[in-house]
Amino acid sequence: MTAGRSGLRVQRLRVEGMRESIGLGVRTPRFSWQLVSELSETVQEAVAIRVVRRNAPEVVVWDSGRIDSAQSIHFEYGGEALESRGRYQVVVKVWDNHNRESEWSSPAPFEMGLLHASDVVARWIEPEGEIDPNALQPSPLVRRSFSLAGSVESARLYITSHGLYRATINGVPVGTHLFAPGWTSYHRRLQYQTYDVTHLLSAGENVVGVVLGDGWWRGEVGPESHRNTYGEKLALLAQLEIELSGAERVIVGSDASWRTAVGPIVSSDLQDGEVYDARRHQNGWDRPSFDDSHWSSVHEAGHELGNLIAQDGPPVVRCEELSVQEVITTPDGQTVLDFGQNISGVVRFTLAAPAGTTITLRHREVLTTEGNLAIEDGTRIPILGVYMPAQKNTYTFSGDGPETYEPFFATAGFRYVGVEGFPGDLDPDAFTAIAIYSEMETLGEFSCSDERVNGFHRNVLWSQKGNFMDIPTDCPTRERAGWTGDAQIFARTACTLMDSHRFLAKWLRDVAADQAASGSVPGMIPAFYEASGRRHLIFSGTSGSSGWGDAAVIIPWTLYQVYGDRRVLEEQYPSMLAWMGYIQEMVSKVNWRRRFTFRYLLSKTYRKNLRVLWDTGFHFGEWLEPDVSMPKLFAGVIKSFLVSNPVVASAYYKHSLDLMAEIARVLGRDDESATYRDQAQEVARAYGEVFVAADGRIKPDRQASYVRALAFGLVPHDRVEAAVGHLVRLIEEADDHLGTGFLSSGMLLGVLADHGRLDVAYRLLKQETPPSWLYSVRAGATTMWEGWESIATSGEIDQGSHNHYSKGAVVEWFYRAIAGIDLDQPGYKEIRFAPRPGGGLTHARAVVRSSYGPIRSEWTLVGDRFELEVDVPANTTANILLPDGSDEHRAGSGTWRYTCEVKT
Repeated sequence: MTAGRSGLRVQRLRVEGMRESIGLGVRTPRFSWQLVSELSETVQEAVAIRVVRRNAPEVVVWDSGRIDSAQSIHFEYGGEALESRGRYQVVVKVWDNHNRESEWSSPAPFEMGLLHASDVVARWIEPEGEIDPNALQPSPLVRRSFSLAGSVESARLYITSHGLYRATINGVPVGTHLFAPGWTSYHRRLQYQTYDVTHLLSAGENVVGVVLGDGWWRGEVGPESHRNTYGEKLALLAQLEIELSGAERVIVGSDASWRTAVGPIVSSDLQDGEVYDARRHQNGWDRPSFDDSHWSSVHEAGHELGNLIAQDGPPVVRCEELSVQEVITTPDGQTVLDFGQNISGVVRFTLAAPAGTTITLRHREVLTTEGNLAIEDGTRIPILGVYMPAQKNTYTFSGDGPETYEPFFATAGFRYVGVEGFPGDLDPDAFTAIAIYSEMETLGEFSCSDERVNGFHRNVLWSQKGNFMDIPTDCPTRERAGWTGDAQIFARTACTLMDSHRFLAKWLRDVAADQAASGSVPGMIPAFYEASGRRHLIFSGTSGSSGWGDAAVIIPWTLYQVYGDRRVLEEQYPSMLAWMGYIQEMVSKVNWRRRFTFRYLLSKTYRKNLRVLWDTGFHFGEWLEPDVSMPKLFAGVIKSFLVSNPVVASAYYKHSLDLMAEIARVLGRDDESATYRDQAQEVARAYGEVFVAADGRIKPDRQASYVRALAFGLVPHDRVEAAVGHLVRLIEEADDHLGTGFLSSGMLLGVLADHGRLDVAYRLLKQETPPSWLYSVRAGATTMWEGWESIATSGEIDQGSHNHYSKGAVVEWFYRAIAGIDLDQPGYKEIRFAPRPGGGLTHARAVVRSSYGPIRSEWTLVGDRFELEVDVPANTTANILLPDGSDEHRAGSGTWRYTCEVKT
């Protein structure tokens, strides 16, 4: 890149953990910024940071002075203690290696939340009296009228609930958050939200109005859809703090003076849906001049305040809108709207109908072979008892002209919506599908010369959107649970596609909060089975499964790698230690059932290594391999309960030991790092002796066995080539089809490519008959499926999820191998470009928006001529490895071009 001398600027200065610059609950904020320079090879050499009070910029609370440092992400505040409600702003300037000094950046404002329980003077209130906890309840309305004697200078609303809430002030919605306060381990961590409501208040009468819904607190959650997991009654805690002109301060807090009544939401459930009767709407209930004398009093409740935390992750918001693509009349006579894309969200409509007319919307992901809406309401999967929720919203018209309705407290996973009960012709323009998920910036872009691969990438991105709604769920339809295995499998891809940093960090804090005293990690987080005390034959007995519980180690390491966040390692380290302690306690136990197996009785080597390998406890294992029928799957579950699954468990034990050695090293715990490294080597030795035969075979002789062992470094060096050969043999015996399940599919292509079989990796990737990644694309899917053949070639539909991201974990390989963007240092401080063309691809392009700035790799292949162009952001360096095997190139920031000859 050739560039003339130009200025140096700081851009995108941000206070981490902030949205709308208010309500920060972290006592030590961190700042990140990007450098802009038209000079190539620009590196920051020093920085100065200044934090001042926003309303009094002359009051400096921290002036770092010049600090010699190249750090431009996660820079910790180092000044005096920040105050609850304190309003500040930060500016940054930098010096670079070209002897230039930037101007001070534009200020980034931030505001602290309520940092102490004593800051909360409001009382918890409950609007409901005696209720039947087994019956669905209407959503209560709660209001408080108050007067202000002067003009409003500033106002903040701090609010949370048991259940979900929607708040208004003078009839105007407060903020854009949906499904607040979110889902956490409520009894340990309950989020409150902070809203700037200055513009909503005025002198004279004002009204705070709140609608409450069941949500995760007492609505249906989990595979079996049990109710009342965290409690039986809804509650509200709200504190409105107002500063009037003249420095007068007014606090309006929830207490016994608030009033309540039943509203138009007859019932609401996140899974089953919402029933809304517009005839019960009370006009003006949340505005001034409304007569609430016929309303009831609320009850003060003594719920705790010590579990309150500020908003921890990104809020759930309306993100995208889709229009109807086609109106279908099904063979059974239903009118069905096809939105063309499977999403998680709601449908909003504007229609007019006579008073008392009831319209029902049924949401489905797919149509049956016959073309009707798939899966009946309320059915359960045999044996497992997994409930298939109704996903049905019902609206009764008031008759007052065109009426607009969007569900308050229910979401659905759907592409198709059946409409019943409307008396006239449906105008498709009256309906809008709204995709709802956590607010996360899209970081990754990928495209190549094969549109099928591009389609798969799009589908996986949509599955992430559909399942990242406050927690990482397995599917947006039936279970909607935070399965730890799914999350750890997908974490690297999730962090590449979207800014999942705060999202996953928030969820990890619930992993730690819900971790058992033994260190065991529940299979689903938040741990609603443990919270409710209910039991299930399988689901409530899955705590501590390898590959699932290892999320406690794998995901923090992934966040550190992708985002360079050392703090997440520090915060989660006690949780990681507890998990490793649990594993080592399980390893020390004797599996008496296994001692009576032929393998134990006949193998001296196996007996010698029992106290090194993990062969106790239940483990899901690979899960949902394509050739494993449901009877075989359940037989495997029973076998695991009886004699465990040491092949899988010991592999993940070794993998987590490897990661713990690295994590301890990063945290400066060198002795612990050495201990974990030694233990990992011992497990690898034992694994090789017990499970890897002299000819490289691993039992069971399945693709996943080899992928897992090769990926985690468990195969002795002298048997690696043979093990790779066995993996290739199994793939070729399957006619170039994969045979892996949940745990290993994301690693399959990387293992092949890293062991000299890039050709086989591309053959697998481009396979489009089942089981394969591209079959779902060929079958018309718009999201990733749970199973490899959720819609069979015969058209038969299974009962699995049709929006399930886990098998899309392979997408991170698109970026690392096809486009060639990888990291040599955490956070992409040092980038590796190493594209690996193959499979007949002639072009690939990818962009990763790192914390330092956009990273781009774009290549074309014409004949044998390979041309590569890369963008390296300021304050980073890059290593470029071309596919011809020539010497590695090193580059600083800028745009760089390379060519070479490759054999096609």
